[in-house]
Amino acid sequence: MANPSILILAGDGIGPEVMAEVKKIIGWFGDKRGIAFDVTEDLVGGSAYDVHGTPLTDETMAKAQAADAVLLGAVGGPKYDVLDFSVKPERGLLRLRKEMDLFSNLRPAQCFDALADFSSLKKEVVAGLDIMIVRELTSGVYFGEPRGIFPDNEGGRVGVNTQRYTTDEIRRVARSAFELARRRGNKVCSMEKANVMESGILWREEVQWVHDNEYPDVELSHMYADAGAMQLVRWPKQFDVIVTDNLFGDLLSDCAAMLTGSLGMLPSASLGAPTESGRPKALYEPVHGSAPDIAGQGKANPIACILSFAMALRYSFDLGEEASRVERAVEAVLADGARTADLMGPEGGVPVSTAGMGDLIVQALDASL
Repeated sequence: MANPSILILAGDGIGPEVMAEVKKIIGWFGDKRGIAFDVTEDLVGGSAYDVHGTPLTDETMAKAQAADAVLLGAVGGPKYDVLDFSVKPERGLLRLRKEMDLFSNLRPAQCFDALADFSSLKKEVVAGLDIMIVRELTSGVYFGEPRGIFPDNEGGRVGVNTQRYTTDEIRRVARSAFELARRRGNKVCSMEKANVMESGILWREEVQWVHDNEYPDVELSHMYADAGAMQLVRWPKQFDVIVTDNLFGDLLSDCAAMLTGSLGMLPSASLGAPTESGRPKALYEPVHGSAPDIAGQGKANPIACILSFAMALRYSFDLGEEASRVERAVEAVLADGARTADLMGPEGGVPVSTAGMGDLIVQALDASL
């Protein structure tokens, strides 16, 4: 049988640097664990625009559709700010999400013990934190019609964005959340604004329907999204899996991200429906941006990108124990005090470069054998 396929789209800024460390981990699995992947690489974002005049070519899009998993670094940078909106680097990423129909965005917020002091919250509030936010990614207010800026009847203008959800869109992302909860703490909290929005009422009713008819074994609670934001900074460990819509998921996941202390630590997965292989369409990427101000300096933290690959092992390739092996290696390196520039806090640590951090994680993987 053919090896599982991975398409690497390193992108812009620090993307190629952090992805170079992921490739070390992929190589380690082939050499030391007999788990080989067929890896191809291509361009996305500004790097694609520089070569092709578009942030994502049709050929690259076809490769992404055919791959078992796509690993993406980062896109964008100030040199592209002058471009027309239609060809900005971010349009390449949005096209991938839309055409692959990646409706379920998984954003874990995990606080490693060695970094508990980096959060702006008290250590006892975040130490051991491990929650998952499931954000609906392809509908809602970001895609609803009508939308735009229009003249009004009084000589001014009006901006319109439409919040819109269907039964099927809500049910499929709810199923994604319930399935994840079964692998974790078996609890789902659904967040919306059913007190003031009809779309929120529909969201609550449809999530409840999925629970009652398909996942009665999973504990389900409902919470207004604004109250959920408050609870995330009050006592985040009360949550296991949070499922919410596109807009609230955007806000809540960024709030949860900062509970861990550094964006350089946070991976993500965007999943679609299962293909004929049984694997979902999938794109994995770190939450951080392209950080052009430090690109090429060896300062970038590769851990978020490495943990994104660990998510691919778990959710695309059903290699949960190997994913945990990577996560334990990261934890061991951090516990020994290794720190990229973003992790150098008041207590110091051993400064390492981007490549140095990748090498240490490979050494920790060797020690796990």
